Amino acid sequence: MRLGVLDVGSNTVHLLVVDAHPGARPLPAHSHKAELRLAQLLDDDGSIGPGGIDRLVAVVHEALQAAEDKGVEELLPFATSAVRDARNADDVLGRVREETGVELQVLSGEEEAKLTFLAARRWFGWSSGKLLVIDIGGGSLEIAYGLDEEPDAAVSLPLGAGRLTAGRLPGDPPEAEDVRALRRHVRTEIARTVGEFSRFGPPDHVVATSKTFKQLARLAGAPGSAEGLYVQRELKRESLEAWVPRLAGMTAAERAELPGVSEARAGQLLAGAMVAEGAMDLFGVERLEICPWALREGVILRRLDHMGPA
Repeated sequence: MRLGVLDVGSNTVHLLVVDAHPGARPLPAHSHKAELRLAQLLDDDGSIGPGGIDRLVAVVHEALQAAEDKGVEELLPFATSAVRDARNADDVLGRVREETGVELQVLSGEEEAKLTFLAARRWFGWSSGKLLVIDIGGGSLEIAYGLDEEPDAAVSLPLGAGRLTAGRLPGDPPEAEDVRALRRHVRTEIARTVGEFSRFGPPDHVVATSKTFKQLARLAGAPGSAEGLYVQRELKRESLEAWVPRLAGMTAAERAELPGVSEARAGQLLAGAMVAEGAMDLFGVERLEICPWALREGVILRRLDHMGPA
């Protein structure tokens, strides 16, 4: 069947269309993206303003039209931290439902971590042993660890690259004191969770997902997207530690000129790099591998599992 996954994230609204059936890997057929940056459209009270809701409704309409054009048989719509954490989440969901007919499922942070972990496990297989999976989104950071398809530990922290940039790095380039303050904040938040994972012992394989990690790996010399999904891409902590101060001294426009960095994500790349560096340092990770599959693929895989054998 042809499935569509509609991901209302903190940065983008992304429709991924795949051809899939139980027992086979999902084959991408179409991708439709709109940069929305919901995490940066919050009012002072933490609500998504009328303009942001209007834009979200319009983008969902566009995605529905694209899904219809591509012959999508079933749509799996969900929202993550930007909607989940908004003070007026119920109003936002109601407007989307009334004006588009789409019932967005709001995933909890733990559900995000578990579904992303499932995608990574299926991608790397059982031979990868105990997996530690790190995912940096626009609104939150997810970390999961385990030996099976269901992680033994999974947490979500409000350390998304877009959220931190909007709330803690106002300058362009940011002030040195703001960078130091963000570093302290990030490491304090991550350090509180380390003990929950360390009791399971060291992982056999550390992997990362998300656009942030892909861009950081590209800066560190990993192959570009044109090389395809199956080329191994890794990020070493020593390379990341060298890049963080360089990114801190650049404007967003200057970062956008770097290889693999999109203009839309350039402004929040520093915050994402600081979260990545903090996570790798506090979890004792020297290198990690980039996983092409993430949350959207996890949602698809879970749906296929529930369908049963062909």
